[in-house]
Amino acid sequence: MIRHEGRKGAATRKSSLDGQCWEEAEVRSRYPAAKSLHRGETSRSTTESEVFDDGTNTFFWRAHTLTVLFILTCSLVYVTLLEETPQDTAYNTKRGIVASILVFLCFGVTQAKEGPFSRPHPAYWRFWLCVSVVYELFLIFILFQTVHDGRQFMKFIDPKLGVPLPERDYGGNCLIYDPNNKTDPYHNLWDKIDGFVPAHFLGWYIKTLVIRDWWMCMMISVMFEFLEYSLEHQLPNFSECWWDHWIMDVLVCNGLGIYCGMKTLKWLSMKPYKWQGLWNIPTYRGKMKRIAFQFTPYSWVKFEWKPASSLRRWLAVCGIICVFLLAELNTFYLKFVLWMPPEHYLVLLRLVFFVNVGGVAMREIYDFMDDLKFYKKLGQQAWMVAAITVTEFLIVVKYDPYTITLPLPFYVAQCWILGIVLVLVWTVWRFFIRDITLRYKEIRRQKQEYKPEEDTLQVNGGANSERNFSKQKNL
Repeated sequence: MIRHEGRKGAATRKSSLDGQCWEEAEVRSRYPAAKSLHRGETSRSTTESEVFDDGTNTFFWRAHTLTVLFILTCSLVYVTLLEETPQDTAYNTKRGIVASILVFLCFGVTQAKEGPFSRPHPAYWRFWLCVSVVYELFLIFILFQTVHDGRQFMKFIDPKLGVPLPERDYGGNCLIYDPNNKTDPYHNLWDKIDGFVPAHFLGWYIKTLVIRDWWMCMMISVMFEFLEYSLEHQLPNFSECWWDHWIMDVLVCNGLGIYCGMKTLKWLSMKPYKWQGLWNIPTYRGKMKRIAFQFTPYSWVKFEWKPASSLRRWLAVCGIICVFLLAELNTFYLKFVLWMPPEHYLVLLRLVFFVNVGGVAMREIYDFMDDLKFYKKLGQQAWMVAAITVTEFLIVVKYDPYTITLPLPFYVAQCWILGIVLVLVWTVWRFFIRDITLRYKEIRRQKQEYKPEEDTLQVNGGANSERNFSKQKNL
């Protein structure tokens, strides 16, 4: 999904015979200081799709830095000379903060470094990078406040906030069929089905597109249900019926979302990526199709995580899963400590934010893991997402240390200890004991193959010595 800046050199890419994907050539053109990659130097060539691009560079793709600067300057001149400043301190403070953020976003959208994605437009992804910086600064500000001031500061954003809200308990009566209720015996089932059911499905559909791996998605889905079981003594919101955990969540919502996501990934990996300029397409139907495809990837990279291939990749995949689960838990704990109702628009905006930055971050992490020869450092969006996840967790720890440190029930702690020990044992066996055993067997096999050859040489050497001795004796 990487776009060459200005789309120069498309004809050169088409005639290239080095076997590399054009997306890789675009990366090299964007970072001229990077070393050129030759055939066989990267394992990514088999996972990248071919791209055909006619190189059309239209007004839509230009940076427009001067245009943005001119509009921004005119706006500030209007506020300074033509608008009367209100005498409301709170209103002026809010407007000043919003204006400062907008100026920063204008700078970032036009000047920030591009990431791996280019559709629908590189400026779109630069915008979300700048939003992530603003959000991280907001979290840092909240982190440095007292608990009371931090919660009351939320009223500065919405006067309805800053009030403690009871958590809804999804447990209680877990009978799917309630014979005592003659009017509606399935009322428990209907009570559990709310707006979060389609949200679960859509969320896991998008997460599958982000992670691009069925095994990792299922692991995260099942692990989060175990976390809900383990932490329901801290947050009543985690208390759900068994069929809500495993049937409604894992099988129906999460499972169906993962299945649809994998089908979409298969389609994206097989579709041709041929791009023409809009004005080079003769038919109106073709133009409409081209406009619709503008919101699809520019190219496609199939993620092959291969966690068991090396200790480094195994630890990296485990770290990704842990950060992913921590970000999921932060959603519930932040609502709890900052007193935000689940239906509040800030909760929804946070989810929309992670949807947009998560895909870029995961791609940058995969690039960093998969090709260290070219990607020398972690991507900027991945760095920001990791910092945001950690900062959110620190806010939870500071604002409600009592809840977060409530000890796990004994049987839950035993289960987690057993699981961690099994993972550690498997890691030691897979990457240390097994490798040492295989290396020992290989050395032993080589010695066994070398010994018959040595014996044959000794026999041949002895026979030649006897023959030479016989010849000398006859002489």
